[in-house]
Amino acid sequence: MREFALSCGACWSEIEETVRHGFPYQPSALAFDPVQKILAIGTQTGALRLFGRPGVECYCQHDSGAAVIQLQFLINEGALVSALADDTLHLWNLRQKRPAIIHSLKFNRERITFCHLPFQSKWLYVGTERGNIHIVNVESFTLSGYVIMWNKAIELSSKSHPGPIVHISDNPMDEGKLLIGFESGTVVLWDLKSKKADYRYSHDEAIHSVAWHHEGKQFICSHSDGTLTIWNVKSPTRPFQTITPHGKQLKDGKKPEPCKPILKVEYKTTRAGEPFIILSGEMDYSIVDFLTLCETPYPNDFQEPYAVVVLLEKDLVLIDLAQNGYPIFENPYPLTIHESPVTCCEYFADCPVDLIPALYSVGARQKRQGYSKKEWPISGGNWGMITQSYPEIIITGEKCLLKWELTFISLGLLLVTLQVLYKLKTAKVFEKSRNKDDRPNTDIVDEDPYAIQIISWCPESRMLCIAGVSAHVIIYRFSKQEVTTEVIPMLEVRLLYEINDIESPDGEQVPPLPTPGTGSNPQSIVPQSHPSTSSSSSDGLLKDIFCLLCRVKNSPLKQSPGYQIELVIQLVWVSGEPPQQITSLAVNSAYGLVVFGNCNGIAMVDYLQKTVLLNLGTIELYGSNDPYRREPRSPRKTRQPSGGMLTVASCMCGLSNLYSESVKKLRTSYISKSSHGDLNFINSCILLVLINTYLFSDVKDNSFSRSRSSSVTSIDKESREAISALHFCETFTRKADTSPSPCLWVGTTLGTVLVIVLNLPPGGEQRLLQPVIVSPSGTILRLKGAILRMAFLDTTGSLVSPAHEPWREHNVPEDKDEKDKLKKRRPVSVSPSSSQEISENQYAVICSEKQAKVISLPSQNCIYKQNITETSFVLRGDIVSLSNSICLACFCANGHIMTFSLPSLRPLLDVYYLPLTNMRIARTFCFTNNGQALYLVSPTEIQRLTYSQETCENLQEMLGELFTPVETPEAPNRGFFKGLFGGGAQSLDREELFGESASGKASRSLAQHIPGPGGIEGVKGAASGVVGELARARLALDERGQKLGELEEKTAAMLYSADSFSKHAHEMMLKYKDKKWYQF
Repeated sequence: MREFALSCGACWSEIEETVRHGFPYQPSALAFDPVQKILAIGTQTGALRLFGRPGVECYCQHDSGAAVIQLQFLINEGALVSALADDTLHLWNLRQKRPAIIHSLKFNRERITFCHLPFQSKWLYVGTERGNIHIVNVESFTLSGYVIMWNKAIELSSKSHPGPIVHISDNPMDEGKLLIGFESGTVVLWDLKSKKADYRYSHDEAIHSVAWHHEGKQFICSHSDGTLTIWNVKSPTRPFQTITPHGKQLKDGKKPEPCKPILKVEYKTTRAGEPFIILSGEMDYSIVDFLTLCETPYPNDFQEPYAVVVLLEKDLVLIDLAQNGYPIFENPYPLTIHESPVTCCEYFADCPVDLIPALYSVGARQKRQGYSKKEWPISGGNWGMITQSYPEIIITGEKCLLKWELTFISLGLLLVTLQVLYKLKTAKVFEKSRNKDDRPNTDIVDEDPYAIQIISWCPESRMLCIAGVSAHVIIYRFSKQEVTTEVIPMLEVRLLYEINDIESPDGEQVPPLPTPGTGSNPQSIVPQSHPSTSSSSSDGLLKDIFCLLCRVKNSPLKQSPGYQIELVIQLVWVSGEPPQQITSLAVNSAYGLVVFGNCNGIAMVDYLQKTVLLNLGTIELYGSNDPYRREPRSPRKTRQPSGGMLTVASCMCGLSNLYSESVKKLRTSYISKSSHGDLNFINSCILLVLINTYLFSDVKDNSFSRSRSSSVTSIDKESREAISALHFCETFTRKADTSPSPCLWVGTTLGTVLVIVLNLPPGGEQRLLQPVIVSPSGTILRLKGAILRMAFLDTTGSLVSPAHEPWREHNVPEDKDEKDKLKKRRPVSVSPSSSQEISENQYAVICSEKQAKVISLPSQNCIYKQNITETSFVLRGDIVSLSNSICLACFCANGHIMTFSLPSLRPLLDVYYLPLTNMRIARTFCFTNNGQALYLVSPTEIQRLTYSQETCENLQEMLGELFTPVETPEAPNRGFFKGLFGGGAQSLDREELFGESASGKASRSLAQHIPGPGGIEGVKGAASGVVGELARARLALDERGQKLGELEEKTAAMLYSADSFSKHAHEMMLKYKDKKWYQF
């Protein structure tokens, strides 16, 4: 046969992380460069995120992983200083596309609490927990011998320690005066030249922050009792004014009641109005930090604030101070991808060109109004010089009580551009309880049962299908028209493993698969509205916990343009057994079918006719060809208390076995209305659930091999076989087939692949009247490990895509011609095999947790086989296109990313990339075309990576530049009289004070200097952007040549002028050489 293997050159020899999207997880520090217009955010995990204009962002990581406590920009210098909780200072070089650390300084004997770097200064003040201040030269990152000791700063008569340093700043009008704030409430104005305190200001309450007025005559302090004190510099005895912003002013001059602490305050002035006093504290919103953006970087001028950057725990907000009402800016970065943690993620590349505009048009109507009309003020940096040529879309699903949500995110043409296109809230389909007593308590039921677990999407037809952990399936159809649905279509499906015990002598026979005319009759499968009532009243109470939130609305539903509900499918309780979570899902628009499965069996629904076509246990799919020796169990007929407790415990663990923490918040308060007997029963059940969950969740977290929700590794321990993979296709179903036909390939957790044949009626009106005939093919294929992915190749090595219908608007009346076309239309496959001759073959590519096989069709011979891993297992496997070829990409639980050529399954790449540390990575890791992949690195961040050689080689050109050459604004004019009488700002020669010649050397044991790799990385970064750098260098040379020419002309003119002046001076000298003074 022909070999269509992927060339090794298409895969890179390593994995490259491209960009990280989303909101920084657990933020802890904030900084802004007012000249470069760049924002920096540090996190508790040592991460550093830098943001410029939309499309310019960067992620860095401190190796130690210690929390970032403070960030300081070297304004307009392309550098940043970070202070970490492990008492280390780092200097970052931002003049390269991938910032790197140039220097590090590790303090050994003191803890760092506060840092201050004056504008246009190279000396960094570092305050410590002991109350001392050390000074660091940021150029060499070495300590100065100049130290301000706490015992010299405070009153000599004071016997108590003033506490850690909480603030350091120099007087805006006199750089030689340093304001030092101690936590105990003491503030000291220190004279750097005389090395003594000029003034000391004392207050009873602890200080959290201090801010200067730009004239340097007043400063303001925020305190732990919720007060603000304004001090005149030359009046240290008492504050000039005391303000309690949130306190009630009491009569008779009594002291206001204490309030929550004010953690930060800023004092900004304007020329045309009153100054701004901006403060934050322990309020309703969890504010981490805030900064005021001002027109000037000089502290001794009117600040003219125009915006406030507020860093929340889960969001970034910018407030416009220049407009009435102080509106917020519309954030161009989709930092808050979801309001709650993401539970699933799908990644699509090479989408139809009209798809993103369609999603954007309907998503634009969801945007809130009232944003500021000004442009986003964080506008620094430049975009990369090379862009991608294909659009990408990410679909994420979240877990949130009573608010399932899907987000469609566009990655656009720029590598780092990410934009939220459209959000779909699936909770609209469910009833909201009006009675407060009937509403489920969030302390009882964790949000996991309402998480979106699986997404199946057809980009060409725009059909969407989602499955929730609470055993729901919702089918959506895209429409640009607003509609009102009178009755939401709903089907209830009983999917339970309930085969009676077999009395045959061998005990192995299983009833054959029923024919479509009998067992698959929709009328015989559709259940009643309520499950069996054989369970006790306690069971009904427990069912309320899980089913109360899942009640579909019975009232008219207004649906906005976008994704609209086509059908809701609900798995119901049967004989006291809860529905098990859905483990696999697939939708096909050409066939009008959706299929899903779990550990009980498989169900197929015709969403056009709203009927159930197939509802079988997994064992029934085998018919008489079941290769396993197992005894199927029967559902429990009676419910004894002990058995009931075990069933409830197992069912609740089954609903949340993807999430180890899912039932940790269970409470008994929800059961307060029940009788004492029921209450004892429920308490016992909940206790068993907690024990079960914590015992097994520890095992799942520590040994991930047992955490797969749909995998069964031992037949002896468990007779159930879950459906783990589903794939609609048009291929050969049996060995004797001479032409491909529509079918469904089913993969199970025991490594079995079964094929179901689909006999579809003609298109048009006939499709809505005649039933779809479903029948088994008898084909069974076997692999080692649970089946993860299936795909098909034609004889040219091209991927055979599933059949689909192009999207069309269903809510608009159709013309007669269109109806005639629909009558003649049949579901057609876009696969190349449809037009090929009968003699040509196809190749089925099947990937399991342990191995991959390529099987020739219709002969069903295994032509290639590859054991992917022996000691671990594959978490995610995708068949993707890369460099005009097809390959199999796998992510293993041991952290390895592997790729194999197709159809030969020749190894192309095997790189250790990411150790599996939590379930979030397993749920969200996915590959897509063109060598791209992504996963959720934290609950709020998406990490993108690539294994494509082309992308890796061009990555430096794709990334944006943070630093751009910008002229520093001119210093404020001192004015004639201030310059004449010395009333302007006083400068300070810090080099003379802090240099080694004046202050000596610092103790070597105090801090250790650690050289960073920034120099080498800077050379690499500069060498990588050859094209851009050469262009800039050529332009700079031209400009330099022009300036040199002008300089040469000016030099010649000055020489001529000097020579002429010399001649005139000589003539004047000769003229008056012999004359006396009285002759002049």
